[in-house]
Amino acid sequence: MSPITGRSKLLLLGKEHFRLLSELEYEACMEEFKNDMLTEKDARYLTVKEVVCHLIECNKDIPGISEISWVFHVVDSPDINAFVLPNGQVFVFTGLLNSVTDIHQLSFLLGHEIAHAVLGHAAEKASLVHLLDFLGLIFLTMIWAICPRDSLAILGQWIQSKLQEFMFARPYSRTLEAEADEIGLLLAAKACVDVRASSVFWQQMEFADRLYDHPKLPEWLSTHPSHENRAERLDRLIPQALKIRETCNCPPLSGPDPRLQFKLSMKHFLEESEKEDLNSTVNKQKMNTLPIQKQEQIPLTYIVEKRTGS
Repeated sequence: MSPITGRSKLLLLGKEHFRLLSELEYEACMEEFKNDMLTEKDARYLTVKEVVCHLIECNKDIPGISEISWVFHVVDSPDINAFVLPNGQVFVFTGLLNSVTDIHQLSFLLGHEIAHAVLGHAAEKASLVHLLDFLGLIFLTMIWAICPRDSLAILGQWIQSKLQEFMFARPYSRTLEAEADEIGLLLAAKACVDVRASSVFWQQMEFADRLYDHPKLPEWLSTHPSHENRAERLDRLIPQALKIRETCNCPPLSGPDPRLQFKLSMKHFLEESEKEDLNSTVNKQKMNTLPIQKQEQIPLTYIVEKRTGS
């Protein structure tokens, strides 16, 4: 049972066995990113280190957090990603640093990753895969015993793998992600972060996906909750996090609620977009009545900057 959440955990792998697996994963990551690592003097590396150290310092009372030796790595990559290995190796991609709007969003996201490590989610996932593989082997053995045909065995293995993935592995992964969001928000609150910024990040990600017409994967097909659902769930958790923040004698939050600011910004952006679209339609109609002339194409970056008033 987890001492932090009180939830029963499935752990089938021994600590030493899992430690060796973690070391192998760390070596693979270092080999993959060895040419893209930022130096320890880089400002982005120093920012990540400062945020993580502050989160850990403010949460020393959380079981297990002081027992991990935290090491930081910042990878120069456009991927919007970060992860923490079970042995405390923190990997943050510059794409994520470019996607957050302030230190509060970054603190929550790194708190989320720290929560994964402290809660032992990687060991739970590995244990679940081990259990499902064992049950799948029993299933295939039964099929072979009833009808020993290669084609049926291959079909049975395919069906079993898909059922395993979509009925157990992915829903379980989404549950762990939601739990890491909740505990990560707690860690951020105790570090006196403006926890209201947590849901804004996922609202930004949702808006960006719509703006650039990124394909939206149904949540039941994903290993993570949807951006929209994560933002809504965090909004429900924020009042409790604010109370925790108060009990830690944090200074009062100043300035407007970032959630309200984001909504107003998006409303303004959409209104400007509608005006631009209307003007474009009128101008196009006018141009159709005139002789054809050579026209210069306006860069997309200019249009976005003009709409946002930057």
